[in-house]
Amino acid sequence: MTEKSFKGRTVLLTAGPTHEPIDPVRFIGNHSTGKMGYALAECFAQQGAKVILVSGPTNLHPQHEGITKVAVTTADQMFAAVQAEAKAADIWVFAAAVADYRPKTVAEKKIKKAGDELTIELVKNVDIAAALGKQKKANQFSVGFALETDNESANASEKLCKKNLDMIVLNSLNDAGAGFAHDTNKITIIEKDATHTFALKQKSEVAQDITKLILERIYG
Repeated sequence: MTEKSFKGRTVLLTAGPTHEPIDPVRFIGNHSTGKMGYALAECFAQQGAKVILVSGPTNLHPQHEGITKVAVTTADQMFAAVQAEAKAADIWVFAAAVADYRPKTVAEKKIKKAGDELTIELVKNVDIAAALGKQKKANQFSVGFALETDNESANASEKLCKKNLDMIVLNSLNDAGAGFAHDTNKITIIEKDATHTFALKQKSEVAQDITKLILERIYG
């Protein structure tokens, strides 16, 4: 891989969590820090790509001048931002940990404590990768991520097909040093006809493994 490996290519990449508001001070979210997505953004940019980074709330900031960050908070906002950029992008990478559900209604004021229980009705968020998969053109390459705790390979393979992905990056919370909040990750990349397993590495190195395989698939 070189500084020109992805020259002339536009990469649309999602990263970080989404926060789904309950009231003005509370939200539903997850433990994603965005580190894997940001590492991928830097790796693509270093290899010449123009990167559109649609990022949920994180403490991270892109360093490479080839990265344009679009900051969002909720899943709906992320979906809108991705839709606006998807048509012009050659490569889609869905690395964000998007909340599956959001509160059906958002309280205008802070919900006060009252009683021993609080019930919040949730509705499903749009599956961004699946929705974009229906629009994918033959010349576009799509990569998803799956964080699993059981039946890892089977669940990831199912997502690969359902979301019309070209490959999916699987990591398991059962692997020490992988998943949220770590600087390391241990991944398996699943394609329709192949599976590639990697050792535990720094996320910057994991990003190189992922971009290298994408490069091989695009250029043969």
